[in-house]
Amino acid sequence: MTNSSSSNTYKNIQGAIRRAGEDLGFSESTITTITNPYNVINESVMVEGIDTPINMYRVQFNNALGPYKGGIRFHPDVDLDEVKTLAITMMLKCSLVGIPMGGAKGGATLNPEDYTETEIEAVARAWVRTMHEYIGVDKDIPAPDVNTNGQIMSYMLDEFEHIVGRSEPGMITGKPIALGGSLGREQATSQGGVYALLKMIEYFPEKVGKKRVVIQGFGNVGSFAATLLAEEGFTIVGISDSRGAVYSGSGLEVHMVAEKKKTSNQSLHEMFDDHDDVLKISNEELLLQDCDILIPAALENQITEANAKDIQAHIILELANNPTSQTADDILKERGVLVIPDFLANAGGVTVSYFEWVQNRAQYYWTAKEVDEKLFQFMVDATDRVYTLSQKESLTLREAGFRLAVERVGRALELRGQK
Repeated sequence: MTNSSSSNTYKNIQGAIRRAGEDLGFSESTITTITNPYNVINESVMVEGIDTPINMYRVQFNNALGPYKGGIRFHPDVDLDEVKTLAITMMLKCSLVGIPMGGAKGGATLNPEDYTETEIEAVARAWVRTMHEYIGVDKDIPAPDVNTNGQIMSYMLDEFEHIVGRSEPGMITGKPIALGGSLGREQATSQGGVYALLKMIEYFPEKVGKKRVVIQGFGNVGSFAATLLAEEGFTIVGISDSRGAVYSGSGLEVHMVAEKKKTSNQSLHEMFDDHDDVLKISNEELLLQDCDILIPAALENQITEANAKDIQAHIILELANNPTSQTADDILKERGVLVIPDFLANAGGVTVSYFEWVQNRAQYYWTAKEVDEKLFQFMVDATDRVYTLSQKESLTLREAGFRLAVERVGRALELRGQK
């Protein structure tokens, strides 16, 4: 996401929240509070062993419902606009699915490929030293995001506990199981999206066609989505990685691809080099291929005014954050394409992060079956609420989602006397 697209997306989300707030009858003061972050931390930090300072961020967006919650990404394009955009989206996500948490996001501006494992650990620990006053089990609970993982969360937990002088596993989620992580967390974003999709298909069976699916992005979220949907009887006809895409109308063996990706650095084009029946195309071309369901599961701002009119899918499941521009959304609405919005579709990740936090606080851990049953209920209930309101008020799913999310935050603010 470039600086300008981040800024535009942020303003568009603020505008959508304002419209929802006005429709709900909230005061100007309440709407202003919901659309602006409570706290922005932006520091340039020298890290041991690294010659140049690294910009580090944390944006905390509204804790009326509970402590802030949101991931930390390590990426060269991380800037304040991007972090604010992701934080406001997290606020909406937590509110919509009924989690007692507010929104936050964090990051550090670096390309992890340019650093050793020791240097990445030093960055992780420096991030916690910079932010430790602002985070904690009752304040703000970070988690992994782009280019961060359970190991980095482990470093961060260790650094935080050294600083505060006590055990506090619930201060961060996405941890390995050995340090208090939750079963089911790794595939939670994808599994939650699959539950939302299956429920929405019950309401719109005419849109499912032959269950042919294209997935842009074959990282953690995209690969799990592919294998889970294949097990549900869908045909995955197209997938992509950062180096290109492959498409086959008869379907791809995604379990095989997922296994190869774990052990090989081969691109998808290389993997299918000797398959004449498989098209080797670009990521941009993949979005326009013939399918029934399109799942953007990679980066922001992929579906735009330039390509929205040519997308052939009848359903779009947004597993990436903010993959669709506002203009594209308007085009898709006119064309009757059903868009399951990101802050519903990919909320499974933060839902199971919330479960991890609950388990850490209780120091009592659930089975994988218990986690999955609870995730299913959260996602199905949220999907049902969004669908029901969209039908009642003649709204798109995104518009209904905004209204439900804003209503919960706004009501919490009013009850607190913040009118």
